Amino acid sequence: MYKRHYHRTKRRLLSVNKWKVRIVLWGSAISLGLIAAFFALASHHADGLYHQLYRDQPLIAYALPPIGLSLIAWLTRRFFQGSEGSGIPQAIAALSMTSHVMRSKVLSIKVAAAKILLTALGLLSGASIGREGPTVHVGASILYSLRKFMPNLRSRDMTRVLILAGGAAGISAAFNTPLAGIIFAIEEMSRSFDERKSGTLLITVVLAGVTALSVLGEYTYFGHSTESVALSSAWIAVIACGVTGGLLGGLFSSSLIIGTRQIATYLSAYPIRIAFFCGLILSLLGFLSNGQTFGTGYLEAKNLVGGGEVSAAFPFYKLLATIASYLSGIPGGIFAPSLSVGAGLGADLAQFMPGIPFSAVVMLGMVGYFTGVVQTPITAFVIVMEMTDSSSMLMPLIATALIAKAISHLVCPTPIYQALAEVYLAKTTHPDEQKTN
Repeated sequence: MYKRHYHRTKRRLLSVNKWKVRIVLWGSAISLGLIAAFFALASHHADGLYHQLYRDQPLIAYALPPIGLSLIAWLTRRFFQGSEGSGIPQAIAALSMTSHVMRSKVLSIKVAAAKILLTALGLLSGASIGREGPTVHVGASILYSLRKFMPNLRSRDMTRVLILAGGAAGISAAFNTPLAGIIFAIEEMSRSFDERKSGTLLITVVLAGVTALSVLGEYTYFGHSTESVALSSAWIAVIACGVTGGLLGGLFSSSLIIGTRQIATYLSAYPIRIAFFCGLILSLLGFLSNGQTFGTGYLEAKNLVGGGEVSAAFPFYKLLATIASYLSGIPGGIFAPSLSVGAGLGADLAQFMPGIPFSAVVMLGMVGYFTGVVQTPITAFVIVMEMTDSSSMLMPLIATALIAKAISHLVCPTPIYQALAEVYLAKTTHPDEQKTN
């Protein structure tokens, strides 16, 4: 028995074909890390340019969202179908597709390039979107495209591994949080994770994250927080952020799911008109919030984690701006905007709890609302803990995430990405396209 196991292991280690697959996957993971770093820099630059325009020429900045979103909607429909939306529902939907023809329409190098370009254009137009979900789409597209060059990667199991590993590596590189990437792949993107393929996923995620880190430098996404509070003394804040974040996040998710279903027919018939109307809403919300709702919300969240302040209405304006941006049909994610909404919510709740450190409540608000939106509690507290370098807040973050998940599930029984993936599958699946792999 031992000898058979020894010889089998030896054959695997010395197999030329397996080493070819490993080298291609590892090289692709490094390439993905470089692409994710470029995407991060391009998005940050585009976001900064729009905010600079808002400071220098506010009238032009208010006019840009309807014009910019209309242009992006036209480009998406005319040249880059498959690149719309967050990207995570598309990657999840691809896991369930049985046709290579269908998967190739949503996972391809062309779609990956379009996702980067159009997301940056969205940020340049003031849309309330993030690059994290799109980076998942980019990662899944790049690794899935390897099937064209490697026959060994065309099996059903390896196809799932490529999509999962690419998506997880995208999260790892986007947030500079390798652990969160691994957990996200298991907790959200796959309901039937194959332990036999875990090594492929782990190495891919780590390589992509390390590559992005080497380009962007060591940093924490929302800065560094030194606040620490014990669960026993922060239980009021934990309950408040968990319940409020779960409720508001669940309502946000339900709004997106219902809105996406209701608007689907009109979006197909009148994509530019709807994008223009959503852009007008963005401009109005930007005017009401003094420009705080434009873009990712990264600066506002980082400011709050560092002890700064925003208007009390910010989280509600930002929530509405994110809904308008998503329903416009343009490419763009909801991760970063959701974290900024959560930070604003935590800042509002902190006003009623002066005995608890402000930054600590902000982080609890981020975890509570983000969990309420995506219903992946482990991913949520790991992302916030890694992004703010606040490991001392572990227990309060976990408790908040679990409460928020329970409350959100009452409001929105189906997790948002699963529901949106089902909507996407229903919209794109046609009997004549069902050509099995």
